[in-house]
This record gives sequence, structure tokens and C-alpha cells, in this order.
Amino acid sequence: MTESLVGFAVLLVLIFARVPIAFAMSAVGVAGFGYMRGWDPAFSMLGRTVFETALNYSLSVIPLFIFMGNVLARSGFAQGLFAAAYRLIGRLPGGLAVAAVLSCGGFSAVSGSSLATAATMSKVAMPSMRRFGYDDGLATGAIAAGGTLGILIPPSVILILYGILTESDIGKLFIAGMIPGLLGIALYVAAVFVTVLIKPSLAPKATGAPIALTGADIVGVLAVVVLFAVIMVGIYGGFFTPIEAAGIGAGVSLVISFALRRLTREGLYAAFLETAGATAMIFAVIIGAEVFSNFVNFAGLPDALSDYILDTGYSAWTVMVVILVIYLLLGCVLESLSMILLTVPVFYPLLYTMDFGDSVLADPNLAVIWFGIVVVVATEISLITPPVGMNVFVLKGVLKEVPLTTIFRGVLPFWVADIVRILLITFLPVISLWLVM
Repeated sequence: MTESLVGFAVLLVLIFARVPIAFAMSAVGVAGFGYMRGWDPAFSMLGRTVFETALNYSLSVIPLFIFMGNVLARSGFAQGLFAAAYRLIGRLPGGLAVAAVLSCGGFSAVSGSSLATAATMSKVAMPSMRRFGYDDGLATGAIAAGGTLGILIPPSVILILYGILTESDIGKLFIAGMIPGLLGIALYVAAVFVTVLIKPSLAPKATGAPIALTGADIVGVLAVVVLFAVIMVGIYGGFFTPIEAAGIGAGVSLVISFALRRLTREGLYAAFLETAGATAMIFAVIIGAEVFSNFVNFAGLPDALSDYILDTGYSAWTVMVVILVIYLLLGCVLESLSMILLTVPVFYPLLYTMDFGDSVLADPNLAVIWFGIVVVVATEISLITPPVGMNVFVLKGVLKEVPLTTIFRGVLPFWVADIVRILLITFLPVISLWLVM
């Protein structure tokens, strides 16, 4: 176990030294494995991990869903989602910020990417909120927080990776993420209303020329809703696997985009390039995490943690609180993908040693699903937590004139809403498991 702790310490030093997380995990994993087993087995383990990861059929779902999201993003469906949300509630106090949250939730459901959602919606929603006199903090906070929904609302790349890491049912993970995702949207909407109630000057009532909603926008929104419904019903109904669903989603998104004449040749080329870049990055991090996990598992850290918990007699709920605190702290220094891949192999085996009492978590298979939702929501929070807050930095990159302090101030009410949500999901597991029981 000592070797594992030293490895984690070295890894954090490399991360703070700005070494790319994929290379840092690979280097520490190979070095630690080589120290314990010898260099020949260590390099053999590295080569085998690269080979098996690259040929892992289950991972093919990742580039397909990413491509689906990029095609829809390049086709301009985000504008239609925002315009439709504005027509529903844009005239209410804070209505444009609520419209931004709702459209972020809708767009994230088809893009599967928090960063893509934040970047796209900042270009779509920010000009309208500024035109109607919204405070930059509230406007950017709504977009940054709304963008985090992409990490949970299916099809979520992070949930897919969690399912692969834990060998759990990806379809059930998708279904389990539905209610927590809707709860997140509801709490974000409540955060907007409470903020505007306390300080009405942050969100003047929208008046003047409405945001245009064309017939093509309406058809596009309906098409996206139907696509999302087909994917979820198909997976949960057993009509096709998540991998087949990803292929269907990618194909249908192309058909919709071309049929509505929303995707140009240049847009398609850009979608291919963005998908290739994102896939390469994700696979590099997965390989690094697998190498590091092999070292940590060989060093016996998961078994040592299980034995320690059993020996000390801590309750399962106490352990969960400690794990949540660890995730919230790690979220201050690590980005979401790395955090999932680094911690899940260490923490999820503990579920099989913990007694949650007479509850739905008595079934280990349900406990793994519930833990996945808790972990992903904790990871969501990290996307708007300083000093890393990846969604905040994405917005800063798009809106260079807005100070970081303004964006972090704007996300504070939404961060509080997320803390409420993760406590509800943790201590009321039925919220996540009701649809899969």
C-alpha cells in the first residue's frame, strides 16, 4: 500500500507541474510496476494495455456518440433549442437564464459533452442575454452550470466509461441518470429564480424584439427530441445495445442534418476532425489510467482500503461521506475524465464490502449503478469548482472580455444547488434507482 500512496503523491506533483495527465499516469504506473515487478513485466504490461484498449469493441461507443454530438452542434440545433426555451419562459424574471439552462440540458442530451455544451451555448445564449441587460455573472453562470449537465444526461461519455470500468450495464446507467439529470435542471432553475428574487437588477424582464424561431428550428428541435427518445427507448427496451445505439445516433444525426440542409461540407469536415481529436485525447487518458490502475491494484491499495474499513468498523454512510469529500477536493485540481478514471478502480470495489442496511443498496448490482450516478454528479460539480473549473475556462476562452472572477461568482448559486442535489442522490438512492429497479 505504501507504494500506491507514493505513486499518488508523485502523480499529483507531475499534474501540478503541468505534465499531461495521460502521460503522468502512464509514467507513474510503469515506474511503480517496474519497481515492484521488474522493468520487462512493466513494459510488457504497457504494450498489452495499449493494444487491448485500442481494440476494445466496447469503447467504439465513445467516438460514435461524440461524432453525433459534433454533427448536431455544427448543424446549429442549439439556436433552435434556445429560441424554443425562450418562447416558453423567456418573459419571466430571469427567464433568459432559465432558457439557457433548459437549452443546455437539451443540447447536452444529444452532444454528451459538457465542454461542447458550454462552448456552443455561450455563443448562442450570451448575445441575447446581454441584449436584454442581463448581468454577465448570472448569464455566464447559467451557461457554465447548464453545460455540466452533459456529463450526466444520456448519452454520457463519462457514464459509458464508468460502465466499462465497473463492467456494469451502460443502458441501466443511462436510465438511472435521467431523474438526477432532470433534478439538476429543476434545481438550476430554482437557483436562477432565487438569485433574481434576491437581486432583481441581475435579470431585467425581457422586452422588445423576440428571439426568432424559424420553422426549420422547430423541425430540428422535434427531430432531436425524437432521436434522443429512440436511443433511450431502444437501449432500455432491449431493441439494440448501447454501441448499436451510438451507430444509429451518428447515422440519424447525419440524415437529419442533411435533410434540413443544416450541415455544410466544411461543417462535416470539422465534425470529423473534432471527433478524432476528442477520441484520441480520451483514449490516451484511458490507457494512462489503465496502466496506473494496474500498478495500484498490484500494490494492493483497494484490498488495503477494504480491510481498513472493515477493521475500523466505520458505517457505509460514513465512508460515502468521506468519498464525497475526496471527490469534491479532487475536483479543485483535476478535470472530470481523469478524476473518474483515477478513482473509480480504487473506490468502487469498496461497495462489495459495505453494508448499507435494509435498503435498495443491498443488491450490489444496484449499488454500483447508484455509486456511478453519485460519482458523476460529484464530477459535474468539479466542472464549475475553482481553481480548475473546466467549464468556466471554456467560457473564458469564448468570452475573453469577461473576468474569471465574474464567471466564478455567477456559478456560486448553481454550485450550491449541485451540493443539494448530490446530498439528495447520495442519501436517497431511490432517486437514481427508481427507473431501473
